[in-house]
Amino acid sequence: MPIDLTNAQNIARVLTEALPYIRRFAGKTIVVKYGGNAMKDDDMIASFARDVVLMKLVGMNPVVVHGAGPQIGSHLERLGKKSEFVEGMRVTDEETMDVVEMMLGGLVNKAVVSAINQQGGRAVGLTGKDGGLIRARKLLIKGQDIGQVGEIEKIDPRVINHLESGGFIPVLAPVGAGEHGEAYNINADVAAGKLAAVLQAEKLMLLTNTRGVLSKQGEVLTGLTVPQVEALIADGTIHGGMLPKIGCALDAVNSGVKSAHIIDGRITHSVLLELFTDEGIGTLIRG
Repeated sequence: MPIDLTNAQNIARVLTEALPYIRRFAGKTIVVKYGGNAMKDDDMIASFARDVVLMKLVGMNPVVVHGAGPQIGSHLERLGKKSEFVEGMRVTDEETMDVVEMMLGGLVNKAVVSAINQQGGRAVGLTGKDGGLIRARKLLIKGQDIGQVGEIEKIDPRVINHLESGGFIPVLAPVGAGEHGEAYNINADVAAGKLAAVLQAEKLMLLTNTRGVLSKQGEVLTGLTVPQVEALIADGTIHGGMLPKIGCALDAVNSGVKSAHIIDGRITHSVLLELFTDEGIGTLIRG
């Protein structure tokens, strides 16, 4: 059939716009936090998987860290167990931890791995317990014990490095191991930020269910520096549920990550749009 010249020119424009970004990021590690809210249906998961596979094929080293908050909550509800939170952290008793490990390290992790592999990638799923990747200790919230919720004590990235060098895409469920092998539930944003810092990643990308950091007029703010972000926190522009994500992003860029991005994971091919277009779609914070 005859070529649609307008459509073809649009495709060519997109490819030429992407070229300098492909050159710039070739060989670089990019940590992508994939949230449970961006896994609502098979089409969204497939879109994300294609993005990650393309990143690998053009020479980047994507590392995926995923959450499973909605999935864990739904399963607990089916078991008749109510979810409780303290300052955004899930109260995790022994029974809840079993569900966390089953959903994070099992069902959700393997779903992401399978989706990437179906798109032609070579993904390997693991948790922070594998290869001694994440050593954790109990996290206390203002002195309150909320069960098997952990904070990261140490990250040993050797297993990630081996997978990257072998051409694999690591897919990490943020469950850490304590001193005696006990399991700890770790916030996925925090795990992604800490891992990006240890790997000295080029970028940390946090996929969320919001458009990014918004101004008081509701417009997406981007190209922000650390002092600008701190000023937005101080004047109340950044508040509520965005604060923990911003905290992870700031920690990452202050620890050597070149830039952090907060983007809407519900948008089809959101990762590619942020990486390979001049305008991007979310909030970029420069180190």
